Amino acid sequence: MNTIPGLMHIPFNSLAKNTFKSQTTLTTSVFGLNEGLHFTTNNESQPTLPKHSLLETIFTTLDSAIIKFLDPPLHLSVDPCYTLTGNFAPVDEMSPTECEVVYGFLPQCLDGVYIRNGPNPQFIRSGPQHYLDGDGMVHAIKISQGRATFCSRYVKTNKYLFENQLKSSIVPNVIGGMKGLAPFVARAALFCARIVLGQYDIGKGIGVANTNVAFFGGRLYALCESDLPYALKVKHNGDIVTLDQQDFKGKLSMNMTAHPKIDPDTKEAFAFRYWATYPHMTYFRFDAKGNKQKDVPIFSMKEPSLTHDLAITQKYAIICDIQLGAHPMNLIHNGSLVSVDKTKVPRIGVLPRYATDESDIKWFQVPGFNVFHMVNAWDESDEYGNDVLVLVAPNIFSLEHFLERVDLIQASMEKVTINFGTGVVSRKTLSTDNMEFPVINPAYIAKKNKYVYAAICEKTPIKAKMMRTIGVAKLDIATSEEGNKEPHKYTVASRMYGDNCFGGEPFFVARDPEDTNLEEDDGYLVTYVHDESSGESRFLVMDARSPTLEVVAAVKLPQRVPYGLHGLFIKEKYLSSM
Repeated sequence: MNTIPGLMHIPFNSLAKNTFKSQTTLTTSVFGLNEGLHFTTNNESQPTLPKHSLLETIFTTLDSAIIKFLDPPLHLSVDPCYTLTGNFAPVDEMSPTECEVVYGFLPQCLDGVYIRNGPNPQFIRSGPQHYLDGDGMVHAIKISQGRATFCSRYVKTNKYLFENQLKSSIVPNVIGGMKGLAPFVARAALFCARIVLGQYDIGKGIGVANTNVAFFGGRLYALCESDLPYALKVKHNGDIVTLDQQDFKGKLSMNMTAHPKIDPDTKEAFAFRYWATYPHMTYFRFDAKGNKQKDVPIFSMKEPSLTHDLAITQKYAIICDIQLGAHPMNLIHNGSLVSVDKTKVPRIGVLPRYATDESDIKWFQVPGFNVFHMVNAWDESDEYGNDVLVLVAPNIFSLEHFLERVDLIQASMEKVTINFGTGVVSRKTLSTDNMEFPVINPAYIAKKNKYVYAAICEKTPIKAKMMRTIGVAKLDIATSEEGNKEPHKYTVASRMYGDNCFGGEPFFVARDPEDTNLEEDDGYLVTYVHDESSGESRFLVMDARSPTLEVVAAVKLPQRVPYGLHGLFIKEKYLSSM
């Protein structure tokens, strides 16, 4: 077994025997270094509320009454005393702080910033609050000449600023507060009263900007699909500043996906927004300078779909119409805004990526195919010259547990091939191991790629809590063309983080993005990893070409980094041009 000097080594078979299949796997605790280092977790108490005015006292009393008399008993998934504990608990902001590289060295190509977004509630309510309702906080590690500086900052959304002034949570939670018609209506009425009385400017949105970060048109944005993007700037010292909310000169209304796809060659960004009312889906794009182009309403999507992501090829944009949807009538029928329609057959919609209307969209039924995150897509053709589209994505099973029992959700990595000439849709399972947060080398977006990197979900998750990830896997999806193989055979490398250590989404950074002759996997995987035994968080760098995804650097972070969602790495030359 390969080992790394100075690290504690745990044989993979002794840790997770028969739980994850791989051709080459190594489990290593990334925290068994420098035992003398001390770490203190952030358990700061919530800020003391200021003396309320009479009006605010009335609002607070009414809100307490809703919780006491109208809310159903708190489900574990929206009980903050249960879900927002451990490394799901929020932390305070941290100004730029120099970090110690405790193992190896930071590669020269890591010259820039890794920035990851995630929920981090400014105030914890006494009523229902889902993990995903938390205010967005970005955690960034800026690297220059082998030295690292860490910083954590809230995205200063309209919601954050208003609540920060009041020192209290006043905006209804989008997910946690959507249980039951009576409490929903009561909270909506109470919030409307605040708006009418001038306590909140609804025109600036209620979003939390907590899901993703994207870089296009020369600007960095914090994103959440319930609101407009917020522009951020990473300063020279590593600090992160929220610049403004962006409606792109009035051309973007309401909201947009948190997962725009950026073409690495044209620098265009492709996106959409979904809505509970008709039209339920609208597709649009941004040119290389970040100018938003014309909306393309998708009227052929007849029912709302919680479509979270899209994919692009050189010719097409791909959206999925899944069984999960949000509709106001659901509150009356089953007491929840979000519901699963088991009678609905999921569809894949394929639209020319420069379409000006939906007249050329093609829909293909794909039974049981429910997708949150897309890996990649590309164009091919058959022997008769027919267009063929290939899509790779994790398919989500047990969708009925979405939000309430995320611990029961399973994913299977699939490759879907659509022949436009014959209309035939074929599917191949690439992995049955529960993997999510898939990424590729960004230079291969919209092109045929060989490798996929994905987070490995824990095998015995905690009831009703968000999923934690125990390692990262590398899949060779090109071998799927060589004939039938067992699903686990596509996994060619993996790394487990070690006992009681959990991470998040990996991100691929090419060794030299300007060198077109480099192999696709010639680069590094970066991510944050947390040790729940010691309370210590680290920034981890792994060699993506290594058969064991060998750790080449570990950076001890000055404070705990809560489990989060999506991030990216931006080279220094782009930071300086923001």
